[in-house]
Amino acid sequence: MNKNIRFFSIFILGFSVYYLFDLYCFKSIQNFSKNIFQSKAIAHVTAYSLTLLPLLITLKVLLPEKNITDLLSLDKPIIKGFTLSFTGTLPMILGYSLHFNLLSKVDFESLFINTISSAFFEEIIFRAFLIGILFRFSRLGFLSSVLFGSLLFAQVHLYQSQNTTELFEIFAITLAGSIFFAWVYFENEFNLWTAIFLHFFMNLYWELFTVSGNVSGNLYGNLYKIISIIQIMLITVYCKRRKNIPYQISRKSLFIKTKQVQS
Repeated sequence: MNKNIRFFSIFILGFSVYYLFDLYCFKSIQNFSKNIFQSKAIAHVTAYSLTLLPLLITLKVLLPEKNITDLLSLDKPIIKGFTLSFTGTLPMILGYSLHFNLLSKVDFESLFINTISSAFFEEIIFRAFLIGILFRFSRLGFLSSVLFGSLLFAQVHLYQSQNTTELFEIFAITLAGSIFFAWVYFENEFNLWTAIFLHFFMNLYWELFTVSGNVSGNLYGNLYKIISIIQIMLITVYCKRRKNIPYQISRKSLFIKTKQVQS
């Protein structure tokens, strides 16, 4: 079998098994775990961890010579990812503290689920596996790799919408957010911790302040988020130029790469 055909066949099969397992078993595992541990936070982590198994198996079948932490880009410097993400999102927390109030009551289990757990597992599933593996280990370029994963990422957030207008807003915002997270992940030496912490901080500030009930947000909520995004991009570009590191994403790697990336 042709090497490329084998790669994409295993990749598609593995993700399909994961998707069906997640679709039909996630809630059941979550409810079962919640009854045992009496904690919705632990139940959320348990359900994510178990439904993730088909993806881990797929990775070992696809690239048996590499370890899982390398394939998921979790072997990169955590502090480096934390520092960039925290610095980059400072406009959000500063701006939100000026225009919004802190929540008077915080459900810490829900906060954990919507920040730590969701950021960690969603970045593994969407950025590291569904987008990252295609870009790092196939000839597909950035737009070719990012399209399906970002569309799916946007689709899974549509439950937050209350009407048609919000549905389109949420879809557009989460689609653009997924592409941005992928760009940050790729251009920061495939350090997934950067995307994880970025996802975490953005969700955290949104959750702690009375910004909005969903990701469609409002004027100030989105303004400071956009400023943070611009700041993160500028920091990333500055660091790459200062160290003379070539960009992973260029005109030559938008659709089909002419050479394998160094990850």
